[in-house]
Amino acid sequence: MSSTVPKSRPRTGARSTRDVPALFPRLTAPSLRSVSGAPEACHGVAGFTLLEVLVALAITAAVLASLAQLAGVNARGVRTLSTHAGLMETARAVETGIPHRRDLVVGRTDGEIAGHRWRMDVRPLAVAGTPTGTNWEPRNVLIRVRAPSGEMVMLETVRLVRTTP
Repeated sequence: MSSTVPKSRPRTGARSTRDVPALFPRLTAPSLRSVSGAPEACHGVAGFTLLEVLVALAITAAVLASLAQLAGVNARGVRTLSTHAGLMETARAVETGIPHRRDLVVGRTDGEIAGHRWRMDVRPLAVAGTPTGTNWEPRNVLIRVRAPSGEMVMLETVRLVRTTP
């Protein structure tokens, strides 16, 4: 029993799924050829070539390396900012403790707050053009604070002290 397929099919309303490759030739699986040019069997398994996987891994490694570098820079910035904030907090605390103008004497005072060493120098302010004969004398107050890591911050201000005529 041999069966033959008619050369022309009668048009019916429904088409079978066997007609899809004939209607859409691009939807058929391309034939695979090896490097030598011989056709290989297509088993219907899709995947990536080794080269594509290696390129994807290289790109992923580059992205991860840049993210790690960014995280390292961010961590250093946070440490620096934290140290500076601690120094400024100590300097402000020392500034708050500056004696009242009637008790502010020329000289040096030093101490330690929360592991930060500080020093306060009070000197007469030597500025050209300071009026003479007034009851007020400007004094330069310089506060230095050093962190245990060695970083340092300086804060400078001027206080007016009443002098006796």
